[in-house]
Amino acid sequence: MRRFAFALLCLCCLLPAGLPSAAAPVVAPESDDGVLVLGRVSDDPKSHYDQLKPLLDYVIPRMASVGIRSGRILMARDLQQMSSYLRRGRVDWINETAGNAALLEQRGVAHAFLITERDGAQRYHSVFFVRRDSSIQSLRDLVGHSIAFQSPYSTSAYYLPAATLLEQGQSLELLLSPMDKPAPDRVGYVFARTELNVTTWVHKRLVDVGVLSNLDWLNPARMPPAFAQDFRVIGRTEDVPRALMLARTGLDPKVEARLNEVLQEAAQDPEAGEALRRFLGTARLLPIGTEDRRSLEWLGRGVQRVRAEVE
Repeated sequence: MRRFAFALLCLCCLLPAGLPSAAAPVVAPESDDGVLVLGRVSDDPKSHYDQLKPLLDYVIPRMASVGIRSGRILMARDLQQMSSYLRRGRVDWINETAGNAALLEQRGVAHAFLITERDGAQRYHSVFFVRRDSSIQSLRDLVGHSIAFQSPYSTSAYYLPAATLLEQGQSLELLLSPMDKPAPDRVGYVFARTELNVTTWVHKRLVDVGVLSNLDWLNPARMPPAFAQDFRVIGRTEDVPRALMLARTGLDPKVEARLNEVLQEAAQDPEAGEALRRFLGTARLLPIGTEDRRSLEWLGRGVQRVRAEVE
């Protein structure tokens, strides 16, 4: 029943920009000239549709010069389904985290063309932390200890720190629960599901080490001040783009170029203010620099190692 409800929501989210739902087709065609489809991997289609729709409504009228007449939103239940949509041309552009962007680029179904700045941050990194009274002093001391990641889809609280540990020669193994212990020559890990659980599990000594992004480390909702005073940082990863805008492989170059222009110019357009704000708190979209491309390629290799050696 839950799968049916999700599918029904996804179909309801496949709506033309600017038209009421009653007039919307329920299935995106494999090829539909003049229609630009914005995609999203979602476990909450209704909420995410409300975030995406204002940006789509802003973009579509500004794409007329390259033959775009209307737009739609299409949700995918996971990255595998989104990869299929991109490969088949059912989705034209999406916004994703750096880890998922790297996976989509590796699969050859999409390429990143802009960085998304949110809450004043274009880039971020992962922070490893322990209790102040822990014997662990650095990442080299993690063997035989347990670490809490947030979720298997998180860039800053899984892919990025796991790739960093693999690069340093550590071996990772999945634990059955926070109470489980790793082999003496490995680093055990569990998924805590939320950032607050990560901090709580470390504070209650259920795990030895936690990982958060540097932005979550400073967020009192995810790192309570009462916990923070009992923690210390033992390491960090390199910086990677916080989020990226991607276009599907094979999208008409004229359409992609115009989309790039519209999205970059939006930060200077008062009419785009509300649409950007509702689009996950986006402030502006910026070109990908050389250093950003290098870090994304490094992360892509790291994610590939995580999937091959850990999962």
